[in-house]
Amino acid sequence: QVQLVESGGDLVQPGGSLRLSCAASGIIFRVSNMAWYRQAPGNQRELVGAITTSGTTRYQDSVKGRFTISRDNAKNTVYLQMNSLKPEDTAVYYCNVKWGVGDYWGKGTLVTVSS
Repeated sequence: QVQLVESGGDLVQPGGSLRLSCAASGIIFRVSNMAWYRQAPGNQRELVGAITTSGTTRYQDSVKGRFTISRDNAKNTVYLQMNSLKPEDTAVYYCNVKWGVGDYWGKGTLVTVSS
């Protein structure tokens, strides 16, 4: 079955950096578009950004220039590099893939930006 496992969340000070990872199984990763979402307390889940099979990326405006999504098809893993983190980036970050007729999510990893 499809499984997405996020890791890398932590407590970090404002201005700091983190790299999140999402390991995928149960899909043909190299032909799958992947996405990162986040959900802050009291807010709806929102798209952070996405990466296509060819490596084309797009981001929500609030993270452009600070966050970078990449993928390693040999490791079936997608990454979210987050720089210049702000308190408003605090959220649970989720990996997402649409595979077949399904829409799959990981359990998320918590990122807390605080001094």
